[in-house]
Amino acid sequence: MRIDRRKVGTIGEFSLSHVIPGKTGTRALVESELRGKIVIGWALMRRLAISLRMIFVPIFVGIMLLGTSVWGQTSGQTSGRKPSPRTSLPDVYLITIDTLRADHVGCYGYKQVETPALDAIAADGVRFTQAFTHSPITNTSHITILTGLLPSVHGVTDFAVPLSPQHVTAAELLKKRGYQTAAFIGAVILDSNTLAPGLDRGFDFYDNFPAKTETKQRWGRVERRGMEVVAHAETWFDKHRTGPHFVWVHLYDPHDPYEPPPPFSEKYKDHLYDGEIAYADSAVAHWIAFLKKAGVYDNAIIVVTGDHGEGLGEHGEETHGLFLYDSTLHVPLILKTPAAAHRGAVIDSQVRTTDILPTILSATGVAAPAELNGESLFPLIEQTKTAQDSNRALFGETDYPLRWGWAPLRALRADNTKLIEAPRPELYDLRADPKELKNLYAPASANSRAQAVQAQMAKWKAKLPQQANSAKPGEPLPDPKDKIEVQNLLHNAMLASDDNRSSDARQFLEKALQLDPSSSTALRQLGELELAAGDFAKAAVHLKRACELRPDDSTAAFELGEAMEKSGNWPGARDALESSLKLAPSQMSARLLLGHVYLQLKDAKNAADQFEAALLVDSNNSDGRLGLAEAQIQQSDFAGVLPDLEAFTKSDPRNAAALRLLARAYRGLGREQDAKRAEERAAALEKKQ
Repeated sequence: MRIDRRKVGTIGEFSLSHVIPGKTGTRALVESELRGKIVIGWALMRRLAISLRMIFVPIFVGIMLLGTSVWGQTSGQTSGRKPSPRTSLPDVYLITIDTLRADHVGCYGYKQVETPALDAIAADGVRFTQAFTHSPITNTSHITILTGLLPSVHGVTDFAVPLSPQHVTAAELLKKRGYQTAAFIGAVILDSNTLAPGLDRGFDFYDNFPAKTETKQRWGRVERRGMEVVAHAETWFDKHRTGPHFVWVHLYDPHDPYEPPPPFSEKYKDHLYDGEIAYADSAVAHWIAFLKKAGVYDNAIIVVTGDHGEGLGEHGEETHGLFLYDSTLHVPLILKTPAAAHRGAVIDSQVRTTDILPTILSATGVAAPAELNGESLFPLIEQTKTAQDSNRALFGETDYPLRWGWAPLRALRADNTKLIEAPRPELYDLRADPKELKNLYAPASANSRAQAVQAQMAKWKAKLPQQANSAKPGEPLPDPKDKIEVQNLLHNAMLASDDNRSSDARQFLEKALQLDPSSSTALRQLGELELAAGDFAKAAVHLKRACELRPDDSTAAFELGEAMEKSGNWPGARDALESSLKLAPSQMSARLLLGHVYLQLKDAKNAADQFEAALLVDSNNSDGRLGLAEAQIQQSDFAGVLPDLEAFTKSDPRNAAALRLLARAYRGLGREQDAKRAEERAAALEKKQ
């Protein structure tokens, strides 16, 4: 570890130990001086009091103000002791920049991008040169940052997996301490209503994306520009001025596709990824300028980090998620403490993103939950014995390959050695081979280094829940190293499809299937393209094969049911939809569609069951109500259906389908005049459409 001690632990002429609450302070000194002067005569006493006010009060006020802007930095504070009631709590601002490699930031030595805002925060604080994330996936990594837990502990190892209530978040802990809490996200990937359920716990305000949007552009639909994210944060802050604050700002810009706005798109036209980083840095600059203008910057704890890096073609990986090389695990980590108490410090010890939450809790005097997998960074900053004895090994993991039916990976990075546990294991000497190009792995019996690191890996894994693995007994999953070209094509197809470039997406997918005919993901995505294009028969062929390869894929089964329903294959649609619902019973759309399929099969009883199940979830769903009405009419239950249909047509008098059903119910009850009036109203509405 290298650290400039001249920039740590002192502010001006005062050592930090002189302004720590709980120590013998200036107030006690002044009171002692005054008590000692009581024996002096009244006139002398008066002159002395004036002198003391002139001399000691400015010093006292200055030091006490300093004490409120610099939270306790003694070993007691770093171990979690709460600050003195006289010490104001510092604001906490967490800035996460998505897909940000450490070696593409100016203050980390990169010369091809300008990042003045990040460089300035680093100059005001502590820069950790060897910081690593535990996961190369956005939502998994962010949940690790906000819970201080390894992915396999918090359990959110893929998108849309809910965070268990048993795991407490940073926002929950700080809210109990009196903090106002808010989060501002730059991508729908972190939307707590969809792909990141539970991540909003503890936040007074969580800036999710709109449930519905008319735009077909990615901006506003799946991503927000960094400046928009910051603008939302500033608007919220203006309405919540009283502190303390915990605000998380997430900037998604460096994530692919790389589309920086002008002038960054021109300045960095030959390396757009860096252009996105430069643009994100400008958004950080705007946010920091706002905090300074608001007068909260000096007394704030600011943490800036990346959730993961980016492959950029290294090891064949264009983006991230599949591998556990440093290209996607090495992230920047910058910590600014109140009053820039550790200005310009640089620490080379290995640290992890699980260390961020314990550090924030230590700085704010909040007791850390016992389950945390990380440690406070302050022992490293203060160079305590604890830091010297600490072994901050990095346990990395990705279950993302399981999405494609490939093997999950685990890695251990310690003592300049990395072991990657895969079907074909890898071992790297990081000092001699920082790019991880020469695999030194040999069976443990023939490699002492491998033996030592495998023993460490075994200790880590023994403390963790069993890792996921969907392989059938005796059928090991493919090594992701053998599938990287396929994964790149699948990713490009997804981006093309999202941009409505169907022809490009189809070409990518067909090429992926040439490389891997058993790619259920490629088959499913092709089926989705054909479904959108209206070629339902071709869609059904692709989706049926995808279901055969991945019988646990509820989405593929639902889409197969949809393709068969649209092509008029009612029995096939029924079977596919029933399979989908067995895998995921909460699907409203699958239940409604299955109900309509049963109606086509003249199975009114089962149709009614599906519509009733859907209405238990949403009692006002019009499709469910009309479907149930049709099922009741098919069963000649005219009296039973009439009250709901009459209520429906009163609340929605312009619904022609409801009026047609109402006419049939009236006619079934022999009320011919009422039936004709309902039919006339329906016909008039249909004529206007």
